[in-house]
Amino acid sequence: MLLVTTVRSMQASDWPDVERIYAEGIADGEATFETHTPDWGVFDAGKLDIGRLVAVDEHGLIIGWIAASAVSSRPVYVGVVEHSVYISRSGRGRGVGKLLLAAFVTACEAAGVWTIQSSIFPENAASARLHEAAGFRVVGRRERIARAGVGPHAGAWRDTLLIERRSAITGAD
Repeated sequence: MLLVTTVRSMQASDWPDVERIYAEGIADGEATFETHTPDWGVFDAGKLDIGRLVAVDEHGLIIGWIAASAVSSRPVYVGVVEHSVYISRSGRGRGVGKLLLAAFVTACEAAGVWTIQSSIFPENAASARLHEAAGFRVVGRRERIARAGVGPHAGAWRDTLLIERRSAITGAD
């Protein structure tokens, strides 16, 4: 049962819901090394305007979000972004990630982005399946890259998989 009725641009007023979903991902321990959510100002300053989206269910509740950060300030990397996608516990397994990621890829390509990358935990099978279905591939594994700070893996060394999606439209020349 798909709960999403809308994928739209993220607004500053969405922050309480975005932060709630982000905090769930942190607590669950399979989405990030972060130990707490930033405030809106820090989040806003660290994310690009490109593809900053939320998924809204039929009741008007935000149940997922996606956003990108610049990989580098060097001009040669202007078409490379790193993304994060978070789905609320209530929205998982319902196609929300697929809708957000598809809209995000479209927005990125329209903005001239040729590579979208991210790091995911190898144990996060749902994220691996989602990204593979959207055309991402694993380009490397970073072993024991950092210790988890919170959640069920707190204190444990964790590996990450570096994944990327190269556009067939932008930068394909």
